Amino acid sequence: MTTLDDAWPADPWEGGWHCAAHRLESPNHGVRPEGGRGIDLIVVHSISLPPGEFGTGAVQQLFTNTLDWNAHPYYQGIRGLQVSAHFFIDRMGVPWQFVNCDLRAWHAGQSFYRGRAQCNDDSIGIELEGLEGLGFEAAQYQTLARLCQDIAQRYPIAHVAGHEHIAPGRKQDPGRGFDWAVLQKALDWPRHQFPPAAPSGTPPPH
Repeated sequence: MTTLDDAWPADPWEGGWHCAAHRLESPNHGVRPEGGRGIDLIVVHSISLPPGEFGTGAVQQLFTNTLDWNAHPYYQGIRGLQVSAHFFIDRMGVPWQFVNCDLRAWHAGQSFYRGRAQCNDDSIGIELEGLEGLGFEAAQYQTLARLCQDIAQRYPIAHVAGHEHIAPGRKQDPGRGFDWAVLQKALDWPRHQFPPAAPSGTPPPH
């Protein structure tokens, strides 16, 4: 049986593309501002389409502007939305990449963190397939940790936060079901690199 270690290359980068991820390019991106302070933030999100349904392929379609807006009633509320993340990790822990990490993906929206606004400018967004309030799979944590480690080898990462931390009151993902203590332990990064209010308890059942 193929394991994550078997599929993960020792030298994972080709430019800003990660070789372990399925590459599916999104048109929803732009250049990062000139004279920026460097890509120093990883933002963790959660998403599923329709909400609470997994493995539908609709997230990949949303990020590539190919989603059939008439395929589900929920989609009428997001019709025309143009968004992207750099990475998406499905429930099996399989990573997908939509935007070159050297470029600016459209994942954070209006946001503020570590004294700076517009977090899209200098962050990398990673979406986990899931639903706010529910837990995530061990395979997702494993892949997320590996990605974070590799990203930190290429970029000067100093912070990891959830969408809820950079857009409080507007966003609530990845939510209380995400166990920040698991990620911190896997990465063995200093506590100060994580959100001050990040919960450390056991997430609820899936």
